[in-house]
Amino acid sequence: MTAYTTNPELDLVLERTVDVAPELVWKCWTTPELIVRWFAPKPWSTSSCEIDLQPGGRFHTVMRSPEGEEFPSDGCILVVEEGSTLVFTSALGPGFRPQVAEDGFPFTAVVRIAPDGAGTRYTATAIHADASARKQHEDMGFTEGWGAALDQLVDVAKSL
Repeated sequence: MTAYTTNPELDLVLERTVDVAPELVWKCWTTPELIVRWFAPKPWSTSSCEIDLQPGGRFHTVMRSPEGEEFPSDGCILVVEEGSTLVFTSALGPGFRPQVAEDGFPFTAVVRIAPDGAGTRYTATAIHADASARKQHEDMGFTEGWGAALDQLVDVAKSL
């Protein structure tokens, strides 16, 4: 993957070491049946997921609120480096087709997975076009939400 420099004015980063093997973290990120078990922070849930794990492929999830309202999100996978890097964006739909993001601001997610002792160094970065989109995502609870989802991912990985 081409290197990029994180910009703290535009990007949000969640970095943590977790006590599960990298291959299990990767499996949880790339298997739709597993994503629905951890992707939305409780009490929210993920009612469905579709992944075509290749550049240009679809990354689609539907989150469900505690009240039962559904929020679909459709995106495009940009990079797949087996076992280490997954990059997807809400700015594009399948086949790299530009689209208007459902959540009001497009962003690109970069998920990096690396061995760290007996566990995994996990880094998730949300890249935004401007500071207002970054702030909106932060105000929505990026750190808490993505952190809670990672905790749920770890629980799912430990159950495999």
